[in-house]
Amino acid sequence: MPIPLWLVFAMVALVFWGITGITQKLSTNAISTELSFFWFGVAMLALAVAVLPKVSLHGHLTTRDFWLAVIGGTLNSLGAYTSFAALEKGGKASIVIPLCYLYPLLTILLAITFLHESLTRPQLAGIVLALIAAILLSQEAPPQTDKTSSSL
Repeated sequence: MPIPLWLVFAMVALVFWGITGITQKLSTNAISTELSFFWFGVAMLALAVAVLPKVSLHGHLTTRDFWLAVIGGTLNSLGAYTSFAALEKGGKASIVIPLCYLYPLLTILLAITFLHESLTRPQLAGIVLALIAAILLSQEAPPQTDKTSSSL
């Protein structure tokens, strides 16, 4: 049975985003959130220019669709910026990135509310497990103290 093309793209995105968590942490360890975000934007712009030849500028683009794309891009950028800030401010990549990437839970809630989509019981169980994972991931271990240097 052939693998659906959408699944291939989803898995490639998973790999890209998985690697991104490490590169974002490494960059924000060395440079500011703002500078890291600036170079993130430069890379996005370069990719946008690269795909431009494949875009039909003669197609019909409604004002609504244009603004939905602009708002989506803006929100995506703000999410990236705030994730850089969380990493720069000392967040561990192993905690910050999985927490940030629980955003589909909000998407699911909005899709149910505004698009009238529904969930199966197994999907609902997955959401509950993701929420439990978020709670568990957000628990930081207490700082370790050096017991040999403690004074009485």
